[in-house]
Amino acid sequence: MTEADTARSLNAPSRKTQRREFPFWLLAAVLLALLFCWLFVANGDYRTIIRALSHGVFTTAWVSVVAYLAAAVVGLVVALGRRAHSRVVREVATFYVEIVRGIPVLVLLFYVAFVGAPALVQAWNWLWAWPIAWGLLPGLTMRGFDMTARAIFALTVSYSAFLSEIFRAGIESVPQAQVEGAHALGLSRMATFRFVIFPQAFRTVLPPLGNDFVAMIKDSALVSSLGVQDITQIGKVYSASTFLFFQTYNVVAFLYLVMTVGLSLMVRALERYLKQHGWAGAGEGRDG
Repeated sequence: MTEADTARSLNAPSRKTQRREFPFWLLAAVLLALLFCWLFVANGDYRTIIRALSHGVFTTAWVSVVAYLAAAVVGLVVALGRRAHSRVVREVATFYVEIVRGIPVLVLLFYVAFVGAPALVQAWNWLWAWPIAWGLLPGLTMRGFDMTARAIFALTVSYSAFLSEIFRAGIESVPQAQVEGAHALGLSRMATFRFVIFPQAFRTVLPPLGNDFVAMIKDSALVSSLGVQDITQIGKVYSASTFLFFQTYNVVAFLYLVMTVGLSLMVRALERYLKQHGWAGAGEGRDG
């Protein structure tokens, strides 16, 4: 056997690695879903619980989607700030990321709801005291900030710090030679980012962004601590009033599983699609 044949035999993947493994975990998940469907048909309590919790599904989806989109925008701005030429901007962006990432989401929810919101109301009323007194501007009250808005703001702040690191990794994955070539062709910094950096970085960060959206849906259950009427909060109230804790939390867990597992499968399918078309990912997100 020649050296070339030896090298090919060492580098060639085995039949075991070439053959895709059967997803037994997915089979177990399908069996669990079938079991729940059987309970739904056989047990009237489950049908009642699902109808009661269906109102919280919209709230969970609304909080997750709005907070995630806002966090993506803020995270992109922070990521660009960490790559700015100004050292002051870089230090401020780095301070924001390191501090926010070190605070648990639940603590940040409480801080925004019970410290940040009252401080904002007081600051607004003090800053615009004279226009408010003359009736030119409305005065703010705590009732003007419902808990859902506070929860969305807190999740936005928390996840923007994590998403900014994903965006920064994607931007830095673009070869510097392409950036220099764009500048040599006369493109401005904004045009270079728009037409050269962002399209490539977006392809790279898309899978980890999907994983973080799955994590956002799970962390949205924390907003129930503020009384937001999401799936968890409605389930908690319903189980306390009916004492059907086992059935209620089975339904709560099932609803979250439907959303998170479904999105996880979509993210994995997207990752395979990107790999097949030569778009390598930057890595996993928080839920990877």
